[in-house]
Amino acid sequence: MNRVVNEFVAMIRDNASIATKNEMISLVCDAFDMVKDGRSLYHTDYFAVVFCYTKNASFSNVVISLSKLEKYDGIPCFVVVVRRDLDNMVYMINSTFIDKVSHSSQSLRLDNIRGSILGSNIRKQLPEIGRVNAPDDFEELFAYHKGFTWMENLERIVERTNNIRPVKVKVALSPVEYSNVLDAPRRASLFVSSGDYDVLLDDLRRRCEDVKDAILVASHIDNVNVRGRLIEVLITSDPEERTMLLKDLSDVERMLPVYDTENGLGDYVRRFGNADAYTDIKTKILYLDSNPKAYNVDKFLKCMGEERSVFMFFFVGIDDSGIVNTVLCSVFHDQLMKTTILQHHWAGRATRGVAQFNGKAINEILSERDFRNNIDEESSRSYLEDLLKR
Repeated sequence: MNRVVNEFVAMIRDNASIATKNEMISLVCDAFDMVKDGRSLYHTDYFAVVFCYTKNASFSNVVISLSKLEKYDGIPCFVVVVRRDLDNMVYMINSTFIDKVSHSSQSLRLDNIRGSILGSNIRKQLPEIGRVNAPDDFEELFAYHKGFTWMENLERIVERTNNIRPVKVKVALSPVEYSNVLDAPRRASLFVSSGDYDVLLDDLRRRCEDVKDAILVASHIDNVNVRGRLIEVLITSDPEERTMLLKDLSDVERMLPVYDTENGLGDYVRRFGNADAYTDIKTKILYLDSNPKAYNVDKFLKCMGEERSVFMFFFVGIDDSGIVNTVLCSVFHDQLMKTTILQHHWAGRATRGVAQFNGKAINEILSERDFRNNIDEESSRSYLEDLLKR
């Protein structure tokens, strides 16, 4: 997180004994250039905060409306809870950390964002990543949050709030597809040691070189999801489409095309004599902490159920000067697979969930100047068997 955000969190911790909400608000507003939005939310360019007061240890106050949270969900959002006769608390309240909406939400739908978030709706425990909603973990929590879009979180919140029957369910695999899934590590090993792998890597690197200046411009877009999608499109699209996108970056989110690749997996599909390569392009800003989403498990298994499929990630490492390194990495590369996080929260409770990468592991992969895919076929099959059982 930004240095200013860390200073704010440290100030709240250092003043845990302040007894009134107004005193806490004055302290924060005197220290930071805060702008008030509505009755209770204050924000800077770097973070947003709501202040609440409770007379006891429990915290069930109305914190913020869901529609107001949407405005600030791209930066760290907090609630500071001033408690009488107890130390004050601070929680992160970005949409990733909201379980459901409890107040005036009977009509909550994806196209009708309404309702308020109560203190009891804030997730205090994050067992899927082994973290708690507390200052020591805020850095990792926000990196975790940045891996998901507002819409992904909204879908989960709507489902949890309305307790509706899940629309998405586990994909069913035929016996042939099941066998093909378990054969995927062998196909991956053959592919990464073949000339086709080199052809695909050269192709993607040439595409990056063609748009390296545009990628540098795109890397400064604050919205992590728009930034990633734009760079993916720049690499995979034709020159005319690239030109249109770069004309007006302020409106680029509306202009970005929506791709529905086969099986919904991979941004770039290229067929070779012995394999169909599905490649997902992932950009990594090396100086920012983030744990990007990897793949939907059901879509991944369905794709691996094809007889010729291989699934690759093309990691593009970027710093202030531009592209630092690019790596074409198998989904079964040992370092990548062993650090992948699996959880259900953003794919629907009736599905096998989604996989999320560890950002530090990606940085380490990108730091290798002579990268080689290391695939342990036995471990990879065990990983697939665990996914199939979910």
